[in-house]
Amino acid sequence: MDATRGPGGSCNHRYIVKSVMHASAVLATFHSPGETLELREVVARSGLNKCMVFRLLYTLHECGLVEKVGANQYRLAFPPARQRKFRIGYADQDQSSSFSREVFDGLVRACQRAQIELIMVDNRRDPKAALKNAEQLIREHVDLAVEFQIDERTAPAVASRFQNAGIPLIAIDIPHPGAVYFGADNHSAGSMGGRCLGHYAKEQWQGAADEILLLEISRAGPLIRMRTDGVLTGVKEAMPAAHKCRVVRLDAKGEFKAALDCVRKHLGESNAKHILVGAANDPIALGALRAFQESGRSAHCVVVGQNAEPEARAEMRQPGTRLIGSVAYFPERYGDVIVRLATDVLLGKNVPPAAFTTHQLITPHNVDRLYPNDSLFVRVAREYT
Repeated sequence: MDATRGPGGSCNHRYIVKSVMHASAVLATFHSPGETLELREVVARSGLNKCMVFRLLYTLHECGLVEKVGANQYRLAFPPARQRKFRIGYADQDQSSSFSREVFDGLVRACQRAQIELIMVDNRRDPKAALKNAEQLIREHVDLAVEFQIDERTAPAVASRFQNAGIPLIAIDIPHPGAVYFGADNHSAGSMGGRCLGHYAKEQWQGAADEILLLEISRAGPLIRMRTDGVLTGVKEAMPAAHKCRVVRLDAKGEFKAALDCVRKHLGESNAKHILVGAANDPIALGALRAFQESGRSAHCVVVGQNAEPEARAEMRQPGTRLIGSVAYFPERYGDVIVRLATDVLLGKNVPPAAFTTHQLITPHNVDRLYPNDSLFVRVAREYT
């Protein structure tokens, strides 16, 4: 007999009233007391078609189970059924960076709103720590893990541990086998920065540059390299003469000091007068700027970073800065998207294999408009001071 499990055991499908099941699905879209949802949000969460959802909400409103609080806005007229809290494990990349802190802070807020328990561990940019942390989260019996670790070579080992434990995985910025990816659209973000550099050279240097310096993070793998590949693409789009430029790629390891050291050494070997610098993140961009300043060659460069971190935004407010742009990834918004993806995975909904954050070029001209509250949260990392 074809049976399905119900509250009292097994029951035959022929006894199920589908309209009641659909109404239950609509009621289940409200996750917390007083939560107000628009019609389109109920449609998205329930997976039912718009016409059916509208009719169900209308009926539930007439029955006194749902309140209408505005045009196409609804809330439950009673507290939602108490459900077991989901437990999400979060392995952070490194709490010393502004980007990581903003991702974590946003994730904490999103989990609180969704009433999800969050268990956090710190990978410290250390592959061994990432593996130990994966094992710790498995022992904690998390329902889902979110992995933010930079070493591409470690990703398969981390992912296999969660897979063997039957724990679904979301990977931030660095792909992990079998995980849902969330993070940058790297080539697109790089191209934004490259076009900014190319337009500057075209307008200020009469379309000529001697060198394109690409500062990379080798350990992060080919996906992150697409940022600097994108920079090169963008420069060529904006500056036709770019094909004549010498292209130099350096491994800056994703860190301020490493970038300072490798660019300092490079400037000792290069006599280029017009250098376009595309960096894979903002700490690298700021390290490169410091190297040019130390050598007295600031006027020889313009720099574009990635992430639009608070320290880079502060630099763009300095008169005469050579940091002419940074592509924003909006890490403060990551938490909401991650929690939505995690909830969909845990509820068995279809989730795309990859989702991307939005990007926008931040420049000295628009930084105050897009980040007007920066002065309230002055944060300068130790290595930049």
